[in-house]
Formats: sequence, C-alpha cells, structure tokens
Amino acid sequence: MFTGLIESMGTVRKVTPRGNYLVLTIAPDKELENITDGESIAVSGPCLTVVTHDRDSFTVEASQETVRLTTLKNIRAGRRVNLERALKADARLGGHFVSGHIDGALKVSRVRPLGESLEVAVELPEQFAIYVVNKGSVAVDGISLTVNEVDKKSFSVNLIPETQKRTTWGEIRAGDEINVEFDLIGKYILRYHEKQGRVSRLTVDSIRKMGF
Repeated sequence: MFTGLIESMGTVRKVTPRGNYLVLTIAPDKELENITDGESIAVSGPCLTVVTHDRDSFTVEASQETVRLTTLKNIRAGRRVNLERALKADARLGGHFVSGHIDGALKVSRVRPLGESLEVAVELPEQFAIYVVNKGSVAVDGISLTVNEVDKKSFSVNLIPETQKRTTWGEIRAGDEINVEFDLIGKYILRYHEKQGRVSRLTVDSIRKMGF
C-alpha cells in the first residue's frame, strides 16, 4: 500500500527481457535507506518487488500483466521514474490509499500553464468514467492528485510547482502515455453496489453523501 507521495525520482539503468516479463535496474537520485530484498516499491505507479539491491541501485521484476497494462511496455534505459516505498503503519497518510495496481495506461490530451501551476487533462475511456468524480482522488504515474474537473471524455488535475519539481511530471507533454490508478475505495463501493444489484442507483451525489 502507498500514499501517492513521491519520495524520490530515479533513472532506469538497465531493462532486461526475461521470458514474458521484464527486469529493471533503477538508480534512485537519493539513497533509499535500509532497503531490503522482497520489499515493494512503486515505480511510476506500478507496485514492483525488489529482487536484488546494492548501495546505488535496486532491481525489480515486472510481470507480463503489469507490462501489458502499464507504460513499462515502452520503458527504456535512461528513463526517469517516480519512486515511493510502501506505507509504514505509523506514517502520516498525506495522499490517499494507492495500491500500485494500475487500471490502465492513458494519454495526456492537454497541458497548459495556470500561473505557476500546470493543468493536465487526461483522456478518459468510457469503461473508466464511473471511477472518476469531481474533487476525488486519482494516482497518475504514482502521484496522488485531486481531480479538478471531469467530463465524458477526460479528467483534469493540477500540478503545483513543488509537484513539478519533485516528480517526472515537471516535463509532462500532451501525447504522453501515463499510468493511472483510480481510487481504490470508490472501486470497492461500486463493486458492493453491483453485488447488491443496485449499481444503477449510485450517483455522484450519493457518493458524496457517503463522505467521499
């Protein structure tokens, strides 16, 4: 489990196909203290398992399904990535609950400056539209952000200067493909209503009345 608050950026040193999955070696910009083999690290969104590490880098494996659903299918050496280690039980939850299980790789449709901030619009396929609500949470490339606006074809988020500086999104461009994970709690609510046979009654207003 993660929060969507990026701890460090890193650079992909090596990408090695191994059977039907990928092995990635990543050098973080700053040392990740007390890292252990077997722990989970979110790499620009996807939750990956550390298989080996040294003082300057760590190596993770990405399964066939992870590669298929995420931007890792196009990953190359030299690529910059966002890094977050798993949430500690005694840590502050500054973002929102992020599982590291990506729903899909979506395209950025528009980037425009708003003062010193950036407004980024992301294409929203119909099958995902039910997961997005105005002022709700979404994780993009592992970053916890608030949905500013949503319509039938896209949703938008706002990046303050600090987020631009601390993440790979300082260089985001229209046409870029990004990893998107929609709010986990919202998906569980939808699933519950589906099982109860009452999904048609679920609206943005009813979700707000539940406290979300």
